[in-house]
Amino acid sequence: MTGRRSGSDLGVRTLSGVALIALALAALWFGGVAFWVLTSLAAMLMLAEWGDLVQSDAKHKRAALFAACVPLAIMAPKPLAAGPGFLVLGLIFGAAFFATIISNKPRLGFGVAYVAFPAMALVFLREQESGLLLALWTLATVWATDIGAYFAGRSVGGPKLAPTVSPNKTWAGLVGGVVAALGLGLWLWREAELPVQFALASPLLAVIAQIGDLYESWLKRQAGVKDSGRLLPGHGGMLDRLDGLVPVAPAAAGLVLVDMFV
Repeated sequence: MTGRRSGSDLGVRTLSGVALIALALAALWFGGVAFWVLTSLAAMLMLAEWGDLVQSDAKHKRAALFAACVPLAIMAPKPLAAGPGFLVLGLIFGAAFFATIISNKPRLGFGVAYVAFPAMALVFLREQESGLLLALWTLATVWATDIGAYFAGRSVGGPKLAPTVSPNKTWAGLVGGVVAALGLGLWLWREAELPVQFALASPLLAVIAQIGDLYESWLKRQAGVKDSGRLLPGHGGMLDRLDGLVPVAPAAAGLVLVDMFV
């Protein structure tokens, strides 16, 4: 993100963020269809914003959205559909290929995969035996990283992390985000019996979240826009709010898969 936010804007941002977290936690608690619906809706909104960032025309953006609907629908929990699995994985690649071919824009096709993989990963995590805890750990790690990075960056300042991409991000903010994520992971290990290997992997997820944030900032600079959209007061678009979660969700799902088979 570029530019300092005013106090009033920060207040709106905070209230909006709290409301979004509350909605996410409610869907996470209920799980099943509720969590799938919210996750799929977020993916569709992100893809619509992605289409604008890569400057796709309305017809091609609609085609990409229709294509993405297929894997998102099939990943619905049983008995509604097949749930997250190899079938959905193949359908994501197929939808991405279709969007690429019909638009002649590989970046639009990449956008389908960019939003569908995290959605599949989150639904997969929630369906595990300890799914509530695993999905909460994934989401809360991103939240903790954002909060830790914000306060460390503002209070310490110092050298810029990537000045040409996101001028306000600092190395101190990165360290603050990593420390906050580790603290959260250790707290969940102690209080909620999160497996220790996942707690200790939280700093890695924090770094991945920051990379996702920087990537989205780079996309916006390429598109010449400040925010990916105007849907969320104080935050911009859905991509602006979930940029860190996009790479973290598949990474967390990968860690769980490795733990299952090792």
